[in-house]
Amino acid sequence: MLDISVIVPLYNEDESLPELAAWIERVMNENKFSYEVIFVNDGSRDNSWKVVKNLSEKNTNIKGISFSRNYGKSAALHVGFKDAKGKVVITMDADLQDSPDEIPALYKMIMEDDFDLVSGWKQKRFDPITKTIPTKLYNAATRSMSGVYLHDFNCGLKAYKNEVIKTITLYGEMHRYIPVMAKWNGFDKIGEKVVQHQARKYGTTKFGIERFLYGFLDLLSITFVQKFGKRPMHLFGGFGILSFMIGTIITLYLIGDKIYAIANHLKFRNVTDNPLFFLALVAIIIGVQLFVAGFIGELMTRNSDKATDYQIRETVG
Repeated sequence: MLDISVIVPLYNEDESLPELAAWIERVMNENKFSYEVIFVNDGSRDNSWKVVKNLSEKNTNIKGISFSRNYGKSAALHVGFKDAKGKVVITMDADLQDSPDEIPALYKMIMEDDFDLVSGWKQKRFDPITKTIPTKLYNAATRSMSGVYLHDFNCGLKAYKNEVIKTITLYGEMHRYIPVMAKWNGFDKIGEKVVQHQARKYGTTKFGIERFLYGFLDLLSITFVQKFGKRPMHLFGGFGILSFMIGTIITLYLIGDKIYAIANHLKFRNVTDNPLFFLALVAIIIGVQLFVAGFIGELMTRNSDKATDYQIRETVG
């Protein structure tokens, strides 16, 4: 195996790619690492793919994968993970805000300190306040819900053992939760390293404020899938039985109350005239539906990997 695989998702970053590739090459040569760099072009509309092909011709360690359209960062990382052959896998952004000079220290933490995963922490950021404040709130919510105590889940600079990334499936905005998924897969030796964050040199950010909303929804999704993805009947069936029992108990109570009133010659009204009866009927119907949903969910757990079928237009290297 190679020492290091560097995976770089990119979208419209043609200006920064030559400088980034040269920087990575210098660091690798200085430290005598065997390596590969996998640039994943996420449907760029500029000259990014042309630049990647030129870089690959000049340096055989550089590979490229190009999507036919824009799928998002999670998709880019997913196909990069599948192709990575290094003992240590490093991910970084293509905008030069992540420093390749951090690679040797990250490699050492994986290989010598035996961490499964090391996440970068951009303690000092060069982002506008409109980005830093939502990021802090998002990180706090993720720590609280996941039990993984990292300062900066969204940092693109991370290092992994190869076996860790082979267990992870990414789609949506789930690239932010790789440490969470790794822990749930049994790789719980997770470290953190303060890394240098550089001001953006070229272009503009490709992410808007909506990414935090989508990211939070994905956090709820993976939390649900982790707990009940292999046993949906435990969730839906449990709530279904509870709802069905509540409806049945209310109905029996109403029937028993009427029988008691008749037996004691008391005033009574028909069960169907009582509003509680209709609430009970709704509870019974919902209970049956949830129970059926649980059965359907059990069948759907035997699904295919269509969620991660990304159309690759071309590869190089």
